[in-house]
Formats: sequence, structure tokens, C-alpha cells
Amino acid sequence: MYKALIRPLLFLLSPESAHHFVFSCLKFFFRLPGIAAICRACYTVNDKRLERKLFGLNFPNPVGLAAGFDKDARLFEELGCFGFGFIEVGTVTPKPQPGNDKPRMFRLPQDQALINRMGFNNEGVEAMVKRLRGRKDFRVIIGGNIGKNKATPNEKAMDDYEHCFEKLSGLVDYFVVNVSSPNTPNLRELQDREPLTRLLSRLKTLNAQKERPKPILLKIAPDLGDSQLDDIIAIVRETGIDGVVATNTTIARAGLRTPEAEVQQKGSGGLSGKPLAQRSTEVIRYLSEKSGNSFPIIASGGIHTAEDAIEKLKAGASLVQVYTGFIYEGPGIAKEICKGLLKYEM
Repeated sequence: MYKALIRPLLFLLSPESAHHFVFSCLKFFFRLPGIAAICRACYTVNDKRLERKLFGLNFPNPVGLAAGFDKDARLFEELGCFGFGFIEVGTVTPKPQPGNDKPRMFRLPQDQALINRMGFNNEGVEAMVKRLRGRKDFRVIIGGNIGKNKATPNEKAMDDYEHCFEKLSGLVDYFVVNVSSPNTPNLRELQDREPLTRLLSRLKTLNAQKERPKPILLKIAPDLGDSQLDDIIAIVRETGIDGVVATNTTIARAGLRTPEAEVQQKGSGGLSGKPLAQRSTEVIRYLSEKSGNSFPIIASGGIHTAEDAIEKLKAGASLVQVYTGFIYEGPGIAKEICKGLLKYEM
């Protein structure tokens, strides 16, 4: 029904308009008595074989919703009813910011892909804190994806990450440090070994002072070369962070089915979806093999089906996340992946 009827109608709207429309509809329908329970019954696969224990957390299943979909933690309770084992909110910054000029998100249907240059548009960490304090359902793991404000120079970026970390430390189940978005000027420079080691070491020090320390993961770009990935492995070992999310969106445009002129017209931004699948898997495999599978990896990039998820798990991932796949495949994506994983593991 989604692909045949709902998706074509949503795709008549611009991507951002469709996103806000869906959020409004879900907010409305979930106010109706019993909708949450019905949704859970329809979309959740309950099976002990799907459970995963990582970073000291118990994930009901290995399929999560990636950061970027619920930037401000507006809908995490409702989205939790669609069968996800975990949901990542953000990327959030200390201060509210509008992000880049519109239009800033584009569909590439021929490639089952998106291009976005959103630019960390969000309402700021205080707004997220207020919403997370109202959390009622703790069955789904919630991750907090943190970033820096566009106006903050890289020399002071640590202050922004520290601020978000402190504000959310008692409200989320794990953290993801995002230094890999291509849409904030110079952000990816923080992936260099020296500044990244300083940043992660500082967060680990703060974390150790907490009564209940939270797992800290690093989200990396798919555009890193082998020597840079070697640095990531060394940084994970040196700082003692808990794992890596691989990968963010890519600035590459090779091999697209969409005509080149159309792609160029859409302009800059991070590419996500099916075209990212192979490179994401390559990065996961490299990190897993070179590190001796010494830290957990959450796979993100081009996961639309159970087969895509299985490919990532075989490459060395422990969990998987969807975003673009959710938009193209619909609300049943987590259920279909979970069912496929059960068949694969039997």
C-alpha cells in the first residue's frame, strides 16, 4: 500500500514538505486511543533471537532509525511503535539554527537516493531536553547525535560538543559524535587525528565522572581513505570510545542513474540511499578486519532491505540503521528486515 499509493502522493510534495506533513499526521493519529498499541502489534517483530547486547545496552532488535529523521526529538515515542530497536535523535547543536537555505533536500528516485544539505537545522539542545524529559516508553533505545553550531569555529568546537553532552547525558541511552556531515563548513576537518583525539578524550573524561556513564560512538564519513580509516581505528583504541557509526552521507556522485545534468542542478550536499551501500559496506569491512573486530560498528548507508542489512552484518556490523530506506520502503521496513534476519539466522 505504501509504495503503490502513499509514496507517490508524498512524492508530489517537496521532500521537506512531505516530511513535515508526515510528522503532523503521525502526531494527530497517535493522539487517538489505542493507535500506539495497534501500530506496535502491526509492525513489531518480537523474537529473542533478534535481541542484541552492546555497550551494556539491551537492544530489542538490531534495526534502528538513523539520526536526521527526528532532529528535535519530536516523534521518538511514535516512531518507536514502528518496530525499531533503537532511534537516534539529532543532530542537535547547543543553540537553535535554521540550517542552510531552501531548497536543501532532493530526491533521486531512479537511484532510490536523497541529496541533502540541511546544515544541522534544529531547535537547539534545550528544546530537545524538554521533550526527552517527557519520555514515557523505555522499550526502545534512544541515541543522541550531537554536533556543533555553524557559527562556532573549529577551535571552539569542543565547547559545543561538551555542552550538548552535558545537557543530554541523563536523557539518552548513548551518544554519537557527528564530525562527518558534509553540510557544515569545515566540520569534517575535525575528523583529523589530533582534533578528533582531543574531542573524544575530553568527552570520555566527562563521561567517566558521571554516576551512569553512557556509551560514546563516533560517526564517520564514507569518503575517508584507508590511511584515515587506520587513524580512526587508532583513535578508537586510544580514547576508549565504545564504537563507530559507519557511515554518514557521501559527497561522491559516481555511478548514478539520474542524468548528470539533473544531479548538478540539485547542487552540493550529502548523498544517501542505495548508491552509498557499497562504499558503506567497504568501510565497515575495512574497520572490522583491520581492527580485529575489536569494537562494535553500527551500519548506516543504503539499507533498504533485509538483504542489505545482512550484507552489512556479514561485513562486521553489529547493528544497522535506516533513513533513506525508510522514506522509499515505508513504515514496514524494520519489520521486513527483522523477518529477513530471522530467516537468515535460522
